[in-house]
Amino acid sequence: MKYLAKMTITLRDGILDVQGKTVEHALHSIEFEMIENVRIGKYVVLEVEADSKKEARELVDSACSKLIANPIIEDYVITIE
Repeated sequence: MKYLAKMTITLRDGILDVQGKTVEHALHSIEFEMIENVRIGKYVVLEVEADSKKEARELVDSACSKLIANPIIEDYVITIE
């Protein structure tokens, strides 16, 4: 069976998000001072073939921890459909 996996990957709390800070400063410069704490992440969508939703989640989790995300500095959330 094929499943659609969606991963949202963000930097862990405490890790400086340089890209987020750059966007936040740019927003402030165009009069959006009310926007704060901008964090930029990644969104990954893929299909996985597995016998069950549980197996699909395990496969995607393994792929995230080994390659897609950097588990030292990033957190990720997986949704399987």
